[in-house]
Amino acid sequence: MTTTVRITWDAASARRAERQFLARPAGSGTPVAEVVGAMAGAHAQVLSAAEVSVGVRTAGLTRADVRTALWDDRSLIKTYGPRGTVHLLPARELPLWSAALTAVPAGPSPFPPDVRLTEEQAGQVVTAIGEALDGRCLTLDELTEEIVTRTGPWAGDRVMPAFQDLWPRWRQVMHRAGWAGTLCFGPNRGRKATYTRPPRAESVADALGTFVHRYLHAYGPATPQHFAKWLGAPPGWATTLFGELAAAGRIEQVDFERTPAWVAAGDTDFPDGPARGVRLLPYFDAYVIAGQPRERLFPGEAYRRALAGGQAGNYPVLLVDGVAAGVWHQRRRGRRTTVTVEPLGRLTARQQRELGEQAERVGEVLEATAELVVGEVTVGPHA
Repeated sequence: MTTTVRITWDAASARRAERQFLARPAGSGTPVAEVVGAMAGAHAQVLSAAEVSVGVRTAGLTRADVRTALWDDRSLIKTYGPRGTVHLLPARELPLWSAALTAVPAGPSPFPPDVRLTEEQAGQVVTAIGEALDGRCLTLDELTEEIVTRTGPWAGDRVMPAFQDLWPRWRQVMHRAGWAGTLCFGPNRGRKATYTRPPRAESVADALGTFVHRYLHAYGPATPQHFAKWLGAPPGWATTLFGELAAAGRIEQVDFERTPAWVAAGDTDFPDGPARGVRLLPYFDAYVIAGQPRERLFPGEAYRRALAGGQAGNYPVLLVDGVAAGVWHQRRRGRRTTVTVEPLGRLTARQQRELGEQAERVGEVLEATAELVVGEVTVGPHA
């Protein structure tokens, strides 16, 4: 008779913290790409947040080291990842990400018929982007001109509502170009972002199976619904995918807090105790974006205060013993930064000491001297 392995929330959160270098930071000199790979990508819509995400996980690392990996040695790529949002990804893993992300079924377009692109037009745009960026770095305006030249004036029509403005029609599929490996970010030109084409990737066999394994290694146990939410994929597709991997013996079902969930086959070793320690995690940190179930990761008041109605990460999060226990904000002035932390409960003397160390570490990552203030965070989400 088969006995289902039972896994508690405390055990799961402790293993996630260990595997993402939150229980113990990676040693000094650990390649930046290795840390980003363990996180399954670092959210980089705000690059300074990605720098803090990686920095607090690596001893001695600063934002300069992240930028060196990104722009100089190119061991990192800044491109579009899960949910069509900007991420830092290890360059060596880009073929896997491209193969997996392009295999996810496209959801229905959120735009009206007179705005949206047809699938044929979307394909033309993605191809045009790759041709335009091959061996070049272009700004958005320059890229728009190149795309219109290669496709037609319809691609440049400013009909796409975004941020109280109208963007060219082609930008609806900008993230798909990132997924296809025909676009990534280049170094800024002054204050303007640029885009280029990453090195062409070889095809990857069994990309989806490997991709699910990587996700479950970092965030398991998880359900197909958890995976779909993290990836921005249709839940039904994810359920079918998990079923196929289970039938092939690639993943294993466990009992996770009385709910059926999955880990990679044979990956059932978990720590005995809960996660311990205080951490300051920035906007959209991987741990709080992917961690499930939400009500355990954001217990009580943290569900309202830290999530602020979003999927996760609208505020930088104070993590205490593996769960969200407050919010924080940093305001930089020259070489100094004020780190204001709002705990949602009482901290022990040990936790207060660790909080001071974490604020100091955030300052080091940002190459600034940090001053810790414990009090109410009065700014809104994304501030």
